[in-house]
Amino acid sequence: MSVEKVETLVIGAGQAGIAMSEHLGKRGAPHLVVERQRIAERWRSERWDSLVANGPAWHDRFPNKLFDKTGPDGFAPASQIVDYLVDYAEQVKAPVRTGVEITSLRKEGEVFIAETADGVIEAKNVVAATGPFQKPIIPPVVPQESGISQIHSANYHNPAQLPEGAVLVIGAGSSGVQIADELRRAGRKVYLSVGPHDRPPRRYRGKDFVWWLGALGQWNIEALQPGLEHVTIAVSGARGGHTVDFRELAASGITLVGPTQKYQDGVLSFSGDLEKNIAGGDANYLGMLQAADAYIAKEGLDFPEEREAHHLGPMPACATDPLLTLDLAKAGVTSIIWATGYALDFSWIKLDIFEPNGRPRHKRGVSEVPGLYFLGLAWLSRRASPFIWGVWHDADYLAGQIAARG
Repeated sequence: MSVEKVETLVIGAGQAGIAMSEHLGKRGAPHLVVERQRIAERWRSERWDSLVANGPAWHDRFPNKLFDKTGPDGFAPASQIVDYLVDYAEQVKAPVRTGVEITSLRKEGEVFIAETADGVIEAKNVVAATGPFQKPIIPPVVPQESGISQIHSANYHNPAQLPEGAVLVIGAGSSGVQIADELRRAGRKVYLSVGPHDRPPRRYRGKDFVWWLGALGQWNIEALQPGLEHVTIAVSGARGGHTVDFRELAASGITLVGPTQKYQDGVLSFSGDLEKNIAGGDANYLGMLQAADAYIAKEGLDFPEEREAHHLGPMPACATDPLLTLDLAKAGVTSIIWATGYALDFSWIKLDIFEPNGRPRHKRGVSEVPGLYFLGLAWLSRRASPFIWGVWHDADYLAGQIAARG
């Protein structure tokens, strides 16, 4: 078996791995980036066809490169994001080797041993830059033998791939609401299972909500409150970008239901807190408007008024008198799409540095094991960490840590 020796091994060639390579390169630090498939693979094969970025192009980018085909206020489609990352890897001369999967990582003395199908890579430093979207979660609620087609949102591409019939989408974050809306527009009967969530305004008083997060200091907050890192956020860049409003989704023909609880004899049951969950999202929405208004007043800014944004319509009937059970066969439901997020899967790292929930023990990406680093995870250092521009700054910090090791 062949043995290759490198100073720093970066695992993953998505936005995190490419940013890591740029900052290591700037410091003259020799390194190799390996990717099990292709650069930006998850954007290629684990996203739906019509997906666009949830943030505008002026914001969701690396500092040193603009999007060529999308204007600053537009929302880049997934295919352009792939091209962007491939081009950026070339721009920074990232030494990316594709088709290399690390099956096991351990440490012997001061050396990390990374095993692949073609041999071993030994490294002084290792950066796990595999991102937050690792293992799709499908809760074991509906048995496979139910006859219902079940897929995770990572495997959804377009309405045509689903069998004819109604669809239940479970999860009311950005993916769930956008997929549900796409299916409804394609003529499907859609049920949407809605749990607790935040739903910020897409734009307010002339500024996108990502601008407001920066102005209000929210991009830099750390996950100090228990559970904060798990908040579901419903926001959309689809069709030019718009605020997600569950009242509008209900008015369009989507039937909203509460969180999915259990399945028995072909019947799904839902909790009765749908109205509470929508109200919670409303409170988050109104809270951001109020914080923005206070900021404008404090700074003496001349931003246009938008009083109508504070007015919410009545709760939809499906929320005030919620559906608590659904006979899937009688309702014609043939498919369930689970937009229920992801779990981390670092089972290939054979080191005792993980919490029971699978998260590595680290401080700003620096693990307890000297020479081992993590990059691209949600809340790695702050709220911005998993986003393309946030990961760029985290990578800069880690590259400095690696260079300091000598």
